[in-house]
Amino acid sequence: MLPEPARLKKKKDIEKVLKTGRKFKEDFLILAISKNSFGKIRFGCIVSQAVSKKATIRNKLKRRLRELIQVKLNKMQKGIDGIIIALPGLETKDFWEIETAVNRLFQKAQILIQLR
Repeated sequence: MLPEPARLKKKKDIEKVLKTGRKFKEDFLILAISKNSFGKIRFGCIVSQAVSKKATIRNKLKRRLRELIQVKLNKMQKGIDGIIIALPGLETKDFWEIETAVNRLFQKAQILIQLR
C-alpha cells in the first residue's frame, strides 16, 4: 500500500495533474505527471467503470497499480505528482503484464533515477 504522504487524493490536485501534466501511453495505461513544489512524490490511480462494471475488479486493479508504484517510490525523482489511468482491456491482463507496462511507462516519462 502507498504510504499516506505518497497519495494524491484531493480533487484539485488530480485535476491539476490531468490538465497541466505531460501524458504518456503504454498498452492499456496512461501516465500523467507534473512537478510539485512539495519535494515529495505523490501518485494516484484512476480505474473507471468503463474498465469494469464490477467494483471488486476495479479495486483489484487499483491495488495492483498502487503496489507497483510503491515498489518504485525510492527509485523516483522527488517533486513529482502522477496519475495512472487504466483503460478498458487492463482487466484481462495479469500482474506481470501490468508490471511490464508500468515499467515502460516510467522509462518513457524518465522519472526513475539512473543508478550507476
